[in-house]
Amino acid sequence: MFKLLGRLVEGIAPRATGPDLEARRHNPDAVVDCAVYQGGRRKPGAVHYASAHRRRGEFLWLGLHEPDLVTMRTVAETFGLHELIVEQTTEGGHRPLVETIGDVTRLVLRTARYVEHDTLTATSEVVDTGDVTLLIGSWFVITVRHGAPGALWPVRQEMQKRPELLRAGPWAVAYAVANRLVDDYLDVSTEIEHDLERLEEETFATGRSADVAHFYQLKREMVELKRAVLPLQEPLTRVLELTAAPSTLRPYFEDVRGHLARAADRVAGFDDLLNSVLQARLTQVTIEQNNDMRMIAAWAGIAAVATVGTGIYGMNFTNMPGIDSRYGFSATIVIVVLVCSGLFWRFKRAGWL
Repeated sequence: MFKLLGRLVEGIAPRATGPDLEARRHNPDAVVDCAVYQGGRRKPGAVHYASAHRRRGEFLWLGLHEPDLVTMRTVAETFGLHELIVEQTTEGGHRPLVETIGDVTRLVLRTARYVEHDTLTATSEVVDTGDVTLLIGSWFVITVRHGAPGALWPVRQEMQKRPELLRAGPWAVAYAVANRLVDDYLDVSTEIEHDLERLEEETFATGRSADVAHFYQLKREMVELKRAVLPLQEPLTRVLELTAAPSTLRPYFEDVRGHLARAADRVAGFDDLLNSVLQARLTQVTIEQNNDMRMIAAWAGIAAVATVGTGIYGMNFTNMPGIDSRYGFSATIVIVVLVCSGLFWRFKRAGWL
């Protein structure tokens, strides 16, 4: 039945093209790695999840990257997953949570990475996010990753060097993944701190200050990081209360929660600092606008003197002071220049020019 539904879905779904098509040809099941661990050691040989069976003292770790519906239906049939899990894991963008469906615990974590850039602009991408879903059973753990950030192969390699931790079973993998992603949050926050420092220096520099659009772009990017960090605090607390999680791993999850608290405090602090620097920049913009208006008003006052003089003497009346005098024109020009010079000196002294 699953195969028939899979063929129908495959016929309806849009076909991949370009690099996506090549990746799908070489890895049609979206499997990154699949291995069986016994006694904290990886068993040699290739393993396919479709032929996996439960054996005492062993557990299977299946890693998937953006699987399609056909693949997830096959995985669900193999591991006895609920149909809701199939729908939830084929799409990304989920909020961090932990829930138990049947005998399987679903733990969703957000991934984040810092995007390198030379200068911050109004369109710079600072934070790239994705998500990882862990399906934890009694004899298996399935990691489903969406998005580019959060590659788990370093986690697998590191865990294979710690057999004493792998002996704890599938929940040890959940700890390792959560620990790595939370450390990524701290790394991203460190890089964002450097961006904030640069914005702060530009804001209070004597030369040209940072554009307001740069601040709003960084605020938008920080929202992505906040969506990853802040909502994870409650699920991690609930993990410590789950009876399915081995008690031997609780100190490890407590350590992850402590690191997460540090990341949350840093993100909240950066948000406050960014708001403060933004308010300072907006105040500078207001002052600059006021200075511009005063300068325009000063030059308009100076120009008004010459305008009034030429306007009056341009009326061509017969009885005008100095119109019959030999020095009338020169005297008028001298008076206009003197008045304009006096106004210029006064405005300059007042700081309007």
